[in-house]
Amino acid sequence: MEQPSHSTTGRNRHKQYYDPGPSREDDGVMDRPELAAFLRSRRQRLRPEDVGLPSGPRRRTPGLRREEVAVLAHISTEYYVRLEQGRAPRPSAGVLAGISGALRLTDSESDHMHALAGSPPASSGTHNRVVRPSILALLERLPQTAGIVMSAAFEVLAWNDLAVGLMEDFSDLSPRDRNLARKAFLGNEQPGARLYGISDDVEFRHNVVRELRSVVTRYPSDPLVADLVEELRDGSHDFARLWERHDVASSPALRKTFRNTVVGEITVDCDALTLTDADQHLMLYTAQLGSADADKLALLAVVGSQPINVDDVSN
Repeated sequence: MEQPSHSTTGRNRHKQYYDPGPSREDDGVMDRPELAAFLRSRRQRLRPEDVGLPSGPRRRTPGLRREEVAVLAHISTEYYVRLEQGRAPRPSAGVLAGISGALRLTDSESDHMHALAGSPPASSGTHNRVVRPSILALLERLPQTAGIVMSAAFEVLAWNDLAVGLMEDFSDLSPRDRNLARKAFLGNEQPGARLYGISDDVEFRHNVVRELRSVVTRYPSDPLVADLVEELRDGSHDFARLWERHDVASSPALRKTFRNTVVGEITVDCDALTLTDADQHLMLYTAQLGSADADKLALLAVVGSQPINVDDVSN
């Protein structure tokens, strides 16, 4: 196995971590319990009027009835009931399309449902944690921009000097502690403390859970992903509660405010660029030119690159 490595030469420290971990062959079978739970959670969130049905008499349970979903999906009620009970054989692509329309699933939710049903084939192996050299070089060249690269499982794989000033020096952390999902749910010593003081801390946590739900489906044989989710479910009541909602759609914030120890509050624009070939995200934080926030970011560009600063560590 390759060992974790990162270069630490001057300002061009290429802050990258890679440990692929063991892999196991994926058999691609249908995950009946998870599919059943997901279908129930989506059905219970719909009202009859959402799908053009009369509300009728008072209902004993929330959401649509199973027979109503079956009618809308053009499948038998018996088969749909068996799906929600985790007893049905693998549904065809046509059946999945019908259920997706009946439950008004988003694209992300529909993809998640297909993956749980084993169609298309689930990904095998581990999620990619190697940042290609061109992206590492881009991080260093971006002017007045704080940037990090995150893996599918919220691991910070690479970062630039301005990100050190805005967030923290990730090279001073163990690879395990560079995971933002773990930091968001388990890393705060004080109750109610915000990750880096960000203004959308609550929504960020929700987004972490939604994304990890999809990641588990894409990488069912990745022990690092499975262990992370198990740790978060065991260690955080908030994570466990959100996990049971089976949400997968996400809408990341376009702006957020950091509470920084050097410059105080700083509001930045947030752009997430998907590196589709690696299933990674390049996160860019910028401020409007000429604004007070831009001045603060410029100050952090200097402070974050100084090895003598107490918040930095020179390796």
